[in-house]
Amino acid sequence: MTRLYRFLTGPDTSEFCHAVTKALSEGWQLYGDPQYAHDPMSGGMRCGQAIIKDVDVAYDPARKLGEY
Repeated sequence: MTRLYRFLTGPDTSEFCHAVTKALSEGWQLYGDPQYAHDPMSGGMRCGQAIIKDVDVAYDPARKLGEY
């Protein structure tokens, strides 16, 4: 069993929520609390959410995590 970890980030928009929802529908689980911070470069707020997924295959660093 391999545990995968991803940290999704994005501007505070509905697209970010859709990205998290899509990951959850693909078997990823929330890991920890969501993060919310001001981005001084853009002047907007950014969101972040860690997610994990247990898989029955070996980890391959050449493979995109979203493909598991």
